[in-house]
Amino acid sequence: MATFLYRIGRWAFRRRRLVGGTWLVALVLAGVAAAAAPAGEEEDLSMPGTESQEAFDLLDERFPESNAQGAEARLVFRAPDGQRVTAQEHKAAVADALGSLAGGGQVASATDPYEAGDVSKDGTIAYSTITYTADAVDLTGSAKSALEDAADQARDAGLTVETGGSALDAEEEPGGTTEIIGVAVAAVVLVLALGSLVAAGLSLLTAFAGVAIAFGLVSALAVPLGLTSTVAILALMLGLAVGIDYALFITSRFRDELARGSEPEEAAGRAVGTAGAAVVFAGATVFIALVGLGVVGIPELTKMGMGGAGAVALAVLVALTLVPAMLGFAGRRVLSRAARKAARRAGERPHAVPPASGRPGLGVRWARFVLRRPVAVLLVAGLGLGAVAVPALGLELGLPGDESKSVETTQRRAYDLLSEGFGPGFNGPLTVVVDTSEAVDTEAATGRVAETVRELDGVASVGDPVLDEAGETALFTAVPETAPNSGETKDLVNSIRDEAAGVEADTGADVLVTGTTAMNIDISAAMSDALLPYLTVVIGLAVLLLTVVFRSILVPLKAALGFLLSVGAAFGVLVAVFQWGWGADLLGIEQTGPVMSLMPILIIGIVFGLAMDYEVFLLTRMRETYVHGASPAEAIVHGFRHSGRVVAAAAIIMISVFAGFVGMSSPTIQTMGVGLAAAVAFDAFVVRMAIVPAVLALLGHRAWWLPRILNRVLPNVDIEGEALSGRAPAPVSGSVPRLPAGRY
Repeated sequence: MATFLYRIGRWAFRRRRLVGGTWLVALVLAGVAAAAAPAGEEEDLSMPGTESQEAFDLLDERFPESNAQGAEARLVFRAPDGQRVTAQEHKAAVADALGSLAGGGQVASATDPYEAGDVSKDGTIAYSTITYTADAVDLTGSAKSALEDAADQARDAGLTVETGGSALDAEEEPGGTTEIIGVAVAAVVLVLALGSLVAAGLSLLTAFAGVAIAFGLVSALAVPLGLTSTVAILALMLGLAVGIDYALFITSRFRDELARGSEPEEAAGRAVGTAGAAVVFAGATVFIALVGLGVVGIPELTKMGMGGAGAVALAVLVALTLVPAMLGFAGRRVLSRAARKAARRAGERPHAVPPASGRPGLGVRWARFVLRRPVAVLLVAGLGLGAVAVPALGLELGLPGDESKSVETTQRRAYDLLSEGFGPGFNGPLTVVVDTSEAVDTEAATGRVAETVRELDGVASVGDPVLDEAGETALFTAVPETAPNSGETKDLVNSIRDEAAGVEADTGADVLVTGTTAMNIDISAAMSDALLPYLTVVIGLAVLLLTVVFRSILVPLKAALGFLLSVGAAFGVLVAVFQWGWGADLLGIEQTGPVMSLMPILIIGIVFGLAMDYEVFLLTRMRETYVHGASPAEAIVHGFRHSGRVVAAAAIIMISVFAGFVGMSSPTIQTMGVGLAAAVAFDAFVVRMAIVPAVLALLGHRAWWLPRILNRVLPNVDIEGEALSGRAPAPVSGSVPRLPAGRY
């Protein structure tokens, strides 16, 4: 592989105008396709194979006019202090507001709160339910404007009016202040790490090119593939983070090769042949982890994984081709000014920069410290991550609703008004569907189900059953006494389902429970069921891949175990911030509550791939030195000398990019940003910088041992670039030499 990538690097360097022009054309085409494509639409979260989804599908079949997952809005009216919303003048104001909606585009119905009895017991709050003929994603701008105008009309009459429901849901758009700050921090880190504005600008430029193409393709394919704005934002987030990192690693290796006296073209070839090989395998682990999300069976999660995987694949292609092409344009200007001046003062050739001398760098000093005290470092780092992970034991999962939105939004204020006027469970009603097509007596079966639900503890009210035209399906609403995401409401859903089994046996009817809370329970159960198969597939494939890369048994296993520590600590941070509220104000998170059900497995998939990135980048240099005859301790020091600073810079860049998305209003994106930023910080600076060298120091030569049979069977991918140096690797299989004595 090293030879193949070496040729690619030299070819891209020589044909830099062709390569740069090709990528520019791809960028323009992606932009044109995105601009010409219709806007993407948000889709309702679905979970095929679950009871709640089966109920939704049955309602769509038997009640086609109701559109079970269609758009709905609630106009919530509150009378001024000391007054009642039932006063004549307020009734007239409500009627006028609702009248402006009647017969409007896409409006199916708007209930009269006074006729329907949708007025609070104290008479201060009332609400109207507006249903639409289209899904929330298909609502036109005029339909949403009409809803807002109706609310303004009632406000002008003196009422407090807030709007809730799915009708006002909007796509999340990237490009806010916090994202810009994150990119700015990444730029500063690049300049400090590389000491050259040219080198830093090159890394940013190539990363932006790759992520712009990825974002354009996702936008262009949004409608035909059903991709949501969350998919686009995840592709943007991942593509930008790994794109900068991959360009940084190849540019850094190019500078090292120049410093060793190589001509620029040769340096580009060697950079792509060595660091590029690490990029390929690092990208492959991220790709595997993201594509593996498809095993869960949630369409939205599968699309997010595929979108992110596509962005990572593009980042790898950009790093292997566009980066060496841009290095051809930049030449020796990627070196710092001090390095170029030092070469001129020494009277050497411009490309032969003398090696650094004097006090060892921070990475070398840290590596030597770990080698002297590996047990102490391992214990402190391991116990520290374990302590941070403790809050994860209280992880609660849920689906974010209006309660998770900012108090500045009308949706959140509507939620609070409804809770105040009608009880906390009103915002999370349960829909009970009774399929009586196989029942002997439809009316008796429906009445039996309704009575059974009404008698359960925790039920505030049960509505009258509604039958479909054929009289074979009935549905009614059960309002819990507790909030939608509370444990008591979840217990109530389970109780209804348990009681339904007996009713089904007696009547022959099929009873299904759905709604937000029921969907949350089903998705959480699906996540739990899918977690073990997912981890088995992803970790198994990645461990196999790392075994091929490093030709070792213990190194891949150590990498997987380290990942579990970092992701556990990341979950601890999520619980502390989003459930307990620690530091939530600093991050702009105004409402605490359960973590979104999709987040654990999504973060596991992404973080596993990124964790393997740093494992590959850091250990590649160690392995490269070891196969050239160095001792294990020398290899560790060498790896930190050449890769420690770059890995640290790459981690800070990735943390900055992820943290930049915390300022978005979407709870999903906020959770993803905090979780990924925390996980990368723990994995890069605690696991890879502390635990990994400590374990390698304790293992010695055993870390690089591979059984003879595997050594013969596994392909040699030559990630160390042995084919480029013409030197054969030292024997590392079949036996375990002892660690030489001495200090390093």
